[in-house]
Amino acid sequence: MFETLKKIFKPSAETPAVQTVKPDISREKSAALYSKAKTYFPGGVNSPVRAFKSVYGTPLFIEKGDGCHLWDADGNHFIDFCCSWGPLILGHNHPEVREKVIATMHNGMSFGAPTALENELAELIISNNRFVEKIRFVSSGTEAVMSAIRLARGYTKRNKILKFEGCYHGHTDALLVKAGSGLVTFGETSSAGVPQAFVNETIVIALNDREALTKAFEEFKDQIAVVIIEPIPANNGLLLQDKAYLQFLREICTANGTLLLFDEVISGFRVGFEGAAGYYDIKPDILTYGKIIGGGLPVGCYGSSNEIMSIVSPDGGVYQGGTLSGNPVAMAAGIAQLSVLLQPGFYEELETVTNDFVECIQAYTQKKGYQFGVFKIGSIFWFAFTEKDKISRADEIDPASMEKFKKIHREMLNRGIYFGPSGYEVGFISSAHTPADLDKAKQAIFESLDIVFNEA
Repeated sequence: MFETLKKIFKPSAETPAVQTVKPDISREKSAALYSKAKTYFPGGVNSPVRAFKSVYGTPLFIEKGDGCHLWDADGNHFIDFCCSWGPLILGHNHPEVREKVIATMHNGMSFGAPTALENELAELIISNNRFVEKIRFVSSGTEAVMSAIRLARGYTKRNKILKFEGCYHGHTDALLVKAGSGLVTFGETSSAGVPQAFVNETIVIALNDREALTKAFEEFKDQIAVVIIEPIPANNGLLLQDKAYLQFLREICTANGTLLLFDEVISGFRVGFEGAAGYYDIKPDILTYGKIIGGGLPVGCYGSSNEIMSIVSPDGGVYQGGTLSGNPVAMAAGIAQLSVLLQPGFYEELETVTNDFVECIQAYTQKKGYQFGVFKIGSIFWFAFTEKDKISRADEIDPASMEKFKKIHREMLNRGIYFGPSGYEVGFISSAHTPADLDKAKQAIFESLDIVFNEA
């Protein structure tokens, strides 16, 4: 169990009104690696956001992570609030996860056959989660969502799916869509290479809009197989939904014979062991989880009731398989990580730490009169350059505010603080963040905010 972190963080009264811009960190080695990478990979990266197109400078090539700390190829040292995009809730290189992985690797790293580790991890999940009776391991969150959509269509014998603008569900063809211009629209492709025929089966509406949701079910009566939502939308800002709206979504799906799919690739095991479903006490029909169940290694899963999962091959006619599904190394890492998460008080203490961190930053910005908000749930938080108390829809985010994020991102990097390279990405606190780490981070954030808001 991590050390109890109950220190109340207070902004320093000594912080001057305007800070000095720090020189940019050295990126010589990272820049050289990036230049070489561009000869191997599209854009020099293996996932688009890593290209740093939304912020200043070239991507940082990371060499090492330990606890809440990162080191890049140039020897720069950072306090990390990205946490591999969320799953490293125990921090980097956690000793219990590492030792379990090493012990497993001594026996082999891939078999393409069942192992007892799969049973052990599945039991940890299912016996501590009221919302799933059976699961199927896959190799990524995208694969979990893709498989869950197929399962829903197979179970309901319907084709159409409904998603929400501002929720991201991986790079599955039918979900790479954005809203059109009407209240209820078929999606428009957001990626080349996605056939229009696929897009025509996807209905897209705005979040937190009961009228649009009701109209969609009226317009496509008995056609919608599944409604998919991030119950805690955290891929396009932190677009927190009211429990009443999520409950309304549950009720309208039930009334129309439509399955409700909670995509908890980010929120699952982050805001509690039962994720957002447990946090809001709302039972979806299908759930998807991501890398957090494998200690950050490539893994995901989807789960549902015995009845719904009974139609997955080889028991039923919905085919899904994968050579690396249930990989023993990922299973071992997941067993170690989830065992720690189940320790009494883990989530309560982590949320206390996050609350203190967020409240301190918000108090500082309010004292300074800055147009800046910090939104949070559990150990997830998001910085937004806004005066709004709440943002629950994608169209409530001001695109122009991303210019300010570019500036604060550069200033924070120059002060040793690492955030994801986009203002639409959320931040995460892990159990590895100590009071000293968070004090240092707060001071760097205060200085960076002063520069952004006081520049000419």
